[in-house]
Amino acid sequence: MSKVLELVFTDSAGKNKTLNVNEPREDVTKAEAEAAMQGIIDANVFATANGDLAAIAEARVRTTTVEPLA
Repeated sequence: MSKVLELVFTDSAGKNKTLNVNEPREDVTKAEAEAAMQGIIDANVFATANGDLAAIAEARVRTTTVEPLA
């Protein structure tokens, strides 16, 4: 089973953009994720085809289980 922390931002055109972080800490909190996201927005380190990242949309953890066929 693998986990991915998905940081979802809204860009200046109102479109959602997702930054994936593989294997996050088990105890990561919403407050920690949003603080990191705000730091990314404030530092303006990413630009999209639709402009800069402008706002936090959501933070979530996606869990994937892969089961081989017998």
